[in-house]
Amino acid sequence: MTSQTPKPPLTFYRTGPMPCPYLAGRVERNLFTELNGTQAQRLHDQLAQAGFRRSHHIVYRPACPGCNGCVPVRIPVPEFEMTRSQRRVWSKNADLHVAISIARASEEHYELFTRYQNARHSGGEMSTMSFSDFRSMIEDSVVQTELMTIRDSEGRLLGACLTDVLTHGYSAVYSYFEPDEEQRNLGTFCVLWLLERARARGLDHLYLGYWIAECAKMTYKSRFKPVEHLGTNGWQTGPLPDSNSPR
Repeated sequence: MTSQTPKPPLTFYRTGPMPCPYLAGRVERNLFTELNGTQAQRLHDQLAQAGFRRSHHIVYRPACPGCNGCVPVRIPVPEFEMTRSQRRVWSKNADLHVAISIARASEEHYELFTRYQNARHSGGEMSTMSFSDFRSMIEDSVVQTELMTIRDSEGRLLGACLTDVLTHGYSAVYSYFEPDEEQRNLGTFCVLWLLERARARGLDHLYLGYWIAECAKMTYKSRFKPVEHLGTNGWQTGPLPDSNSPR
């Protein structure tokens, strides 16, 4: 009989209280653990299904006192169908060139990221990131991670999306776009492109992170139908709950 070495238990930690970056007057705390070793990809797969998100080499999930505002959401790829407005966005961007590469930072991407932060999230924590910080965000991963890049017909970089590859789907980690191309709806186009790529590869889900009812910048996530959210009874479709809804 061959004996198996028992796997060490997974240790979770909880961050100290910090001001919530999304809801004024609320306190943020996260439950997190580190991804490392040969089981990192398997753990990432499992924890993504439990509502965790990756940042660098850790995965985290909000565990805020008295608040259920951050709702994990994902799109079931086989059931997804574009709406009329989404088809218009898809057609409007037919001239763009999309490529997938290994996640590597560059000055070109950093300049676009900085313009995006200054235009959309001025004063936020990420708006002051140095190139070293940006490179760490892009490259510091122990799981399979890709960088989706969007360019126009002249080769100008218009957008990018850092994406984790799971055994059952994709997880969109972070995206940034050319702020002067707002009329293209590049954020919507990016999600649509990832959904179509997931469908072509036979993957089941696209994870879009957290949805917060009171945060207008996250409204777009509810426009992809059907959308599933994670509650006490597992992943389910239906109306997305607000921060006061029991789950």
